[in-house]
Formats: sequence, C-alpha cells, structure tokens
Amino acid sequence: MQDYVKRALIVALIVAVVAIGATGCATQQQASPTPAQSPLAPYKVGAVFAVTGFNSPLGTPEQQTVEMLENQINAAGGINGHPLDVVVYDTASDTPTCVTLVKRLLDQDKVVAVIGPSSTGESLALLDTVKAANTTLVSCAASATIVQPVNYWVFKTPQSDILAIKEIITYLHTLGINKVGLITDAAGFGKTGRDALLVELPKGNITIVADEKFETTATDMTVQMTKIGGTDAQAVICWGTNPGPAIVAKNMKDLNMTIPLIQSHGIANMKFIELAGAAANGVVFPAGKLLVAEQLSASDPQRALLVKYKQDFEAAYGNGTANTFGGHAYDALIMVVDALEAVGPDKAAIRGYIENDIVNWPGTGGVFNMSPQDHNGLGPGAFVMIKIVDGKWTWLK
Repeated sequence: MQDYVKRALIVALIVAVVAIGATGCATQQQASPTPAQSPLAPYKVGAVFAVTGFNSPLGTPEQQTVEMLENQINAAGGINGHPLDVVVYDTASDTPTCVTLVKRLLDQDKVVAVIGPSSTGESLALLDTVKAANTTLVSCAASATIVQPVNYWVFKTPQSDILAIKEIITYLHTLGINKVGLITDAAGFGKTGRDALLVELPKGNITIVADEKFETTATDMTVQMTKIGGTDAQAVICWGTNPGPAIVAKNMKDLNMTIPLIQSHGIANMKFIELAGAAANGVVFPAGKLLVAEQLSASDPQRALLVKYKQDFEAAYGNGTANTFGGHAYDALIMVVDALEAVGPDKAAIRGYIENDIVNWPGTGGVFNMSPQDHNGLGPGAFVMIKIVDGKWTWLK
C-alpha cells in the first residue's frame, strides 16, 4: 500500500473514465487500458458490483473507483510491468446474477482474484463458489457474517456492523437514551444488522421497545413508524441501504416524530441526502473517516490517503461524489494489487499475502490488520459519528 500511495502521488490524474453501460440485468465487460506496448501478460482481476438496481448507490461508486484506479495504475506502468486488467460485471443488485457472473469470471475469464460484490446477500451467496475455486474474494459488503466464521478464501473491507453498533451505543449513552425502536431491512445487510442489534444493544443497557422491518423494495414505512411512535422509544435506529432508510426519514418527518433518528453506515453517501431531502437533517450515523477527511489531523495515518482518493474521485466524477462505498472498492483492489506486486498471480500466494501481510495498512476504511483469525482486520477507531446538518456531513467529535 505504501508503495502505491507514493507512486499515485506523482501520477497525473486520469479523469477520462467511462462508466459501465450495463442496464437492468444485462452485464458488460469493461475494456481495460494497458501500459503502451507492454510485452508482459496482464494480471486479470474480477469485480462484481451492483451498478444498476436498488443497490446502485453502492455499486456505482465502487465500479467508478475501480476504473479510476485501473487507469492510474496502468498509466504508471502497471504492476511490475504487467498491465492490470479488471474485468467488471454488473450484478444488477440480483443475487443469482451475481453468482453466475462470478462463475464466469472464474471459469471463462480466468481471474486470479475477485473483488466485490456490493451487498451482504450477494457476498454470502458466493462463499461456497470461491471456496470451491480456491480463489480469493475481497467483499465490499459490511456484515460481519461474511467473514465470521472465517472462510479461508474470503475477506472484506467495510467496517463490520458490530463496530458500528458499539459506536451507536456510546452515542446513545451521551444522550441519556436507553430505549429505542428498531426498523430494519428484512434482507441482507438489514437482516444481519438486526441480528447484531438484538445481541449488542442489551449488552449496552439499551432496551428495544419496538422491532419493525421493511422489504428492500418498499416505498412507504408509515405503518411501521406509527407503531414505533406509539411506544416509549426515545430514539429510532434504522438499518439498511438506500432507498429504504431515506423513506424512513421522510416518514418520520411527515409523522412529526421528533425523537432522534440514528442510521447505519449503509447511508454513508450523498444519495441518502438526495433521497431524504430536508428529512436528512439531524440524522446521525457511524461512518468511515472519508466523509470528514479534511478535518482529520495531519498525524492521522489515513488522512493523506483519504484526501488523495477524495480529490481524485471528485475530479473525475464531480464535487461531493466521493463516499465510503467507493472507498471499500479502493481498499479491496489495492489489497489485491499489493499482493500481485509482492507474489505475482499465484492464487494461493495472493490469499496468503492478504491474510499475513496486510498489517498496519492504512486504507479508506481504517488501519487494517488481517490475520488468520480476522479476515476484516478493523477494530475500534475505524468509525466516527456523523450528523447531517444543512445537507452536509458534520463530525461529532
């Protein structure tokens, strides 16, 4: 990682990046730029992201980040002279499609590792597939269940939901709140988040007085929010990814519910603010440090990397567009790139490098310390608490 960061600082910014043109459930393989006249074979890495469908707020910045990095790395000479060829497919936010595409990456494209997918459900569906193929998967989804128990071939870069919940508990204590109502997505990230909330909140002396769910495709949660409003909940905790959490925020505002709304790290992008509008103001949530990168101290080991990534991404895609989801893809790809630089395209060696050599490794999601016992490698300090004020992220230091 350190070598790549140094190299990236002297590489001219490549801003002409073409987005994947896939729509619906269609998939497209992205053409890859290569170092001019390289005599060496390319290193092929697979990537699957939800570029379209309901999880596109996650998958689109992930896909954009990977294309940006591929361009930068190849413009700098590739990986030890080998062009980097990232084969990207759009899962269309569909789990069976994701599994099919990963099998295609493994069997037809012959990739040496896979990064992604965007969601917890898609990631869990791939565990047996990559294990059977003896190929590393570095997931860009958050649930701790992706890597707990440890799967020999599977890693993930987002901070786990349990770390997020512990930050929320600490925040609730500062407000003197001990009774909450839950509303969670019934599938994937929301389901595993709810499971963790049911375990961790009581440990933190927080009583759950309501436990509501919503379908990922739901367009109104007024019924569930009315039920929570009829209890003695002092705050609402919502767990999911857009658009559901934004609908919850709008429904609370429409119902004149004035108790705090605390969301998960699943809303850590501008799409939530766009969807929720004025109802986003006042929402509090845990997120990685990328959203407040410029506010970090010069001594923070992540600051230089975060600021560089944010500046590069926003130069390519517009101000305010960098978010933690793109950052998860950044971390996943650069882990694989570092492994390829160190050990070449040997699948077993790539896996071993990520497990044993990603240590004190600053990424966008935190300082990673992978080990045979921990295939996420993040701990306390990976999250900060953020409040949305006037449509902007505000760090609750």
